[in-house]
Amino acid sequence: MNLIYIIDILGTFAFAISGALVASDKKFDLFGVIIIAFVTAVGGGMLRDVLINAHPINWIGDLNYLYTIFTAVLFTFLFKSKIAHLSKTMFLFDTIGISVFTLLGLKKGLTFNLHPIVALIMGMISAVFGGVLRDVLTNKIPLIFEKEIYASACLAGGIAYLILNSLNMSENIIFVLSALVIVFIRIIAVKFKLQLPKIKDDLFTKN
Repeated sequence: MNLIYIIDILGTFAFAISGALVASDKKFDLFGVIIIAFVTAVGGGMLRDVLINAHPINWIGDLNYLYTIFTAVLFTFLFKSKIAHLSKTMFLFDTIGISVFTLLGLKKGLTFNLHPIVALIMGMISAVFGGVLRDVLTNKIPLIFEKEIYASACLAGGIAYLILNSLNMSENIIFVLSALVIVFIRIIAVKFKLQLPKIKDDLFTKN
């Protein structure tokens, strides 16, 4: 079991908890909580695999993802009142998780001989669409559409990976450096409350 796989599982755990917390706050029953935790944790990777026709689909080929999700749901039910105090830890896991999901999705796209731009999009889908599905199913505006710099961080990290990969560097070094780009951008964006510009007025708007 290598380090990247362990981080992948930790990211899955963090994503599943975030889904379980949202579903719990919406007063979903146990089945509903499990479903929301599931789509949050593996929905992005599953969508990616469907789009590129990769089989077996991520969680079907590795049941450890399912075990991780069930563990996260149980953890949430037992310790929900305490998890709020772990917000910084969960944010770190979430940030590391999206960095790993982005790069693993990108690598998988390249393995399937997709154009680098398409592979980059697959990496972003892997990282953010679980959260999009969670928010849509719980009747919320997806976070990536209104607040934090999230998908943009994944995009920057993916571009860094493609650039470094063209330099024939060590795969491990490329992965770590690219992941750090995503982590750094996320931390800075949240710390300083940075957001992408929004379209409010255009050239024809009257003052």
